[in-house]
Parts: sequence; C-alpha cells; structure tokens
Amino acid sequence: MKILRRYLYGEILSAVSFVTLGFLALFFFFDLVDELRWLNQGGYLITHALLYVALQVPSHLYELFPITVLIGTIFVMANLAQSSEYTILRTSGLGPWRALRTLLVLGLSFVITTFAVGDYLAPATERAGQLMKARYQGRATTGQTGAWMKEKQDYSSFAVNIGRMTGEGGMQNIRIFEYNRQGHLISLTHAARGEFGKDDAWQLFEVQRSDFHDEANEHAQVEQSNQPQLRWPTQISSEMVSAALLKPDRMRTIDLFEYIRHLDANGQSAQAYEIEFWRKVFYPLSCLVMVVLALPFAYLHFRSGGIATYVFGGVMAGISFFLLNNVFGYIGNLQNWTPWLVAAAPGLIYSLLSLGAFGWLVLRR
Repeated sequence: MKILRRYLYGEILSAVSFVTLGFLALFFFFDLVDELRWLNQGGYLITHALLYVALQVPSHLYELFPITVLIGTIFVMANLAQSSEYTILRTSGLGPWRALRTLLVLGLSFVITTFAVGDYLAPATERAGQLMKARYQGRATTGQTGAWMKEKQDYSSFAVNIGRMTGEGGMQNIRIFEYNRQGHLISLTHAARGEFGKDDAWQLFEVQRSDFHDEANEHAQVEQSNQPQLRWPTQISSEMVSAALLKPDRMRTIDLFEYIRHLDANGQSAQAYEIEFWRKVFYPLSCLVMVVLALPFAYLHFRSGGIATYVFGGVMAGISFFLLNNVFGYIGNLQNWTPWLVAAAPGLIYSLLSLGAFGWLVLRR
C-alpha cells in the first residue's frame, strides 16, 4: 500500500501544483494589467507594481487552492480510470473505503497548507503590499471619511476617526471625540499624525485639543490648547485599524477574533466580521470536501477522450463553490443569520453532494 499511496499522492500533487501555477499566473497577469493605471502617481513605478502584484499571490493562492485541488484531483482520477490504471489499483487492494481514507489523508495536508497560507503568509504579504503602495502613492484609506472606530473606557467613550495610514505603518489626520456617560461631547482632539505605541497607547503629534465645559447648561466654555505630542491610552491596536481600513478577510484568525471582541465590547455590529471569522475557520476544510468530490470520477467508465468534459465539470463545480461561499456570506449578513452556520453551509452542501456521489457511483454501482 505504501507504493500505491506514493504513486497516487505523487500524481495528485503534480497535477494540483500544475493547475495552481496556471491559475496564479493568470491572476498575476490580470492584477498587473489593473495596476498599470496607477503608474506615475507619486513615485509609483512599474517595479513597484510588479512587487505589489507579487505580494498578492499568497492571497490568490488561499482563495484558489480548494478549486485547484478539485480540478487536479479530478484530472488524476479520470485519467487513471480512462487508462484502466485505477482498475489495476483496485485489484491490488485499493477498495473504496481505503481509497477514501487515502485521499482524506492527502486532503489533510491540503487543509494545513491552506490554513498556513491564509493565516500567516497571506496577511503578512497583503499588509506589506498595502504599506508599500501607500509609501509610494502617499496613503491607504477607505474613501473620503477614513475609518471610524469606537472604544469605551472607565469614565467615558470615544469615537475615533483615522483619515489614512502611511507607508511606514503610522496614521494621519486623526480625530478623537470623547463623550461622557450621558452621551455629551466633552472634548475633541485632532492630531496631524500618530504612531502605535508598545504599551497600549498611541503617540500623537501636532495635537490640537478642544475641551467643552458645560456645567448644568450654564456658562458653557470651550478651552483650546496645542501640544507637540500627546500620549493617548487605548486598546485599539494596529491590526484593528488595519481591519477597519483594509479587507477583514486578509487578517489572521486570532486578530479577527480580537477585533470582534472589541466591536462587541463597544456596542458595534460585528456580524460581517463574525461571518468572516467562521469562514476562515471552515474554508481550509473545504479541501477535504474537494478530494471526496473527486473520488467518484475514478469509478466512471470512459470511452475515447471525455476527460476534458469531466475536468470542465470540475472547474464549474469549483467556481460554483466559490460563488456560493460568497453569496452565503452576503445573504447571511443581510438577513442576520447565525455566522458559523453561514460560513459552514457551502461546505456542508458540497459534502452531502460528494458523499451522495460516492455512495451512488462507488458503493451501489
């Protein structure tokens, strides 16, 4: 069985690697064409565009890997069936359940790879790419109003607006609105720029502060002051700001979990981020679903040719899974469905389809 596993694993890994490289090359070309419109804005050159597009490759790898696993495995299974090699493997002791276990073991390696890329490599390269682009284009922001965040402290609450992030990981155009327990505005702090400290605090520079004194609605006063620097204690980390300014699906799972806790603690809606958190939990497991979905193709009977049709079907199945995964996320967010169920539903649907196909083609026929 070691020889059978080695042969089967080698064929599948070669096919999956080839399909993955093909898809990544295609997306690299599309991204590069899209980046050409930003050339010569600030100091953004073609070398920077190439580097930025290269840094997007791990993110595409994370998104495409379950699809390429499905296509590559279907191609190998169908090719083995057409050449009657799989028949020889069956007579050598590779029964349906043993074949299923063999593919599931290989699928676990794909799950670990997908999780490692999505939780460690892709967030690091995505952040590096955004900061590099901001360094040469001047900023990284979300529209004209920037990012808004809230935080509750012991005796007051804060609404924080960050205009943009710089290429060095700092912040620009920061406004901090402070409210008392009755919801009245008591201070407004504006800083031209800021940096994330290492002791749960921000270091603000070029600070303009306005304090509003309203004692029993009499003799309202506004006290203004300017300070070159100001230390502001806060639990808002750089990862949380990045989540507000950039895409949440590029965050690490633990950072996304901490950001959800921050939103819940401050009374903000975290539905979209909870769905994204559970999607990052369940998405790597879809590789197991894909290898199970590909196994019945080894039990089909082919005439001359015909593999291209089944590979095309595998492509359509992979694309439909990707679309269904996104559609469930949007609908779940609009309808306020249970986040973990929204994230797990596409995988559960395709698991039932794959097990049904396995039972019908392999066991009953």
